[in-house]
Amino acid sequence: MKHKIILDIHTHTIASGHAYGTIREMAQAASERGLKGIGFTEHAPGIPNTCDPFYFCNLKVIPREIYGVKIYHGSEINVLNDGTLSLEQKRIDQIDYGIVGIHTQCYENVGVEQNTLNIIECMKNPKVHFVSHPDDDHTPLDYTKLVEAAKDYNVALEVNNSSLVKKDKRLNCYDNYKKMLGLCMYLKVPIFVGSDAHDPSWVGEFTLAEKLLTDLNFDEDLIINNDVDKFTKFINFEV
Repeated sequence: MKHKIILDIHTHTIASGHAYGTIREMAQAASERGLKGIGFTEHAPGIPNTCDPFYFCNLKVIPREIYGVKIYHGSEINVLNDGTLSLEQKRIDQIDYGIVGIHTQCYENVGVEQNTLNIIECMKNPKVHFVSHPDDDHTPLDYTKLVEAAKDYNVALEVNNSSLVKKDKRLNCYDNYKKMLGLCMYLKVPIFVGSDAHDPSWVGEFTLAEKLLTDLNFDEDLIINNDVDKFTKFINFEV
């Protein structure tokens, strides 16, 4: 790729309950790998043993720069079967951005059409700027409708490196990404590349995602997290 991904905006710390690095350990790893920014997106309620929603009320005490890396606060919020989000609005309002995604720990597959409609309903929240790992046919999606909705609501879709690493567990993820990315290029819909790191050793690991984008000759201008100003403008970030 011409322009390196310089912000890792989908990561988890020990607060998510099944991840293994602290904020400072993750930031140090980001610094060592030359990243300019890192976003901590702890799991919202619905994932076993994740943080209480109260966790999100005091993020202001965390420095906005650690080890020379800019710090951003988000949450990976679950899409529920009634098309609602698993985090209450007053907590969503306390984070910089929301990522919405389907997780089978708190979601039952209801078929292509309804799965897609449920995600789209969650994308309408003004604090939701991203959709996580829309790649697994265990909960299949209509990619034409998903990408069209992403364009309508100015939401970026993720290419999740972790999904590509564990592709045997993510049904048809490569084919689904190729389909989704082709539509994104055609409709000029933004994407982001996420490590989905749950340990410092995975921060900034984008190898498989970057190779896929290179193989597809994907338009660099549509990638949100290869430029700090582009990312902060996209999420309407203000210190």
